Amino acid sequence: MLHPSLFLLLSAWLFVVGAVGVLVRRNPLVVFMCVELMLNAGNLALMTFARIHRNMEGQVFTLVVIAVAASEVVVGLALIVAIYKSGRKMDIDELSELRG
Repeated sequence: MLHPSLFLLLSAWLFVVGAVGVLVRRNPLVVFMCVELMLNAGNLALMTFARIHRNMEGQVFTLVVIAVAASEVVVGLALIVAIYKSGRKMDIDELSELRG
């Protein structure tokens, strides 16, 4: 059986990779995927702590985070597709102005 600290280290590593991707990348789709990676790293940590303490709160909270991530996927991909279809450049610095 694997030790729970290995799962926490994996969670921390995934979170750092996602955070670096959000800070470094300029493509909205890649930034979106890095945010999802950070959410999944948090889910892994929640599940690990729930397993360590043998309670259900972490697992229930993980289900809530998965539901929020699913709604984020729907809204985020719809915005990305709308921006792509309008012919605008897919650069975060230019998209941050939000002009019509």
